[in-house]
Amino acid sequence: MTMNPGLASKIAELKNGASSSIEAAIGIEFQHYDPERVVARMPVDQRTRQPFGLLHGGASVVLAESLASVGAWLNVDEKNFHVVGIEINANHLRSVRDGYVTGTGLPIHRGRSTQVWEVRIENDQGQLVCISRCTLAVVAKA
Repeated sequence: MTMNPGLASKIAELKNGASSSIEAAIGIEFQHYDPERVVARMPVDQRTRQPFGLLHGGASVVLAESLASVGAWLNVDEKNFHVVGIEINANHLRSVRDGYVTGTGLPIHRGRSTQVWEVRIENDQGQLVCISRCTLAVVAKA
């Protein structure tokens, strides 16, 4: 896939700031960046499990909002706009004890003032673990 220079620049900017983020702290690894689809994987380990040994629902929500936020940001002019999450929901459908989960974010709506993204999180076997929808506000920079 040939990437347009503007998108390549945005992705480089994103990667430069990633080392001090919550995504880095819990091991989220982005694998694909595109205004139409964003993919990342996350380990199920001591950083992302709840006390009973299962993937923490909050970790799944962090993965989902991270994907939606990056996807939304790829769809705006970052010199003039921010994107901020204003609502997220998540249905946790299957437990995971180890391995990785992979999230795929797809846009449902990309408007001037809001975007809505759906994120599907699957386990290593391709089974749906969590489905999430995130609404983001597109806010003009002051």
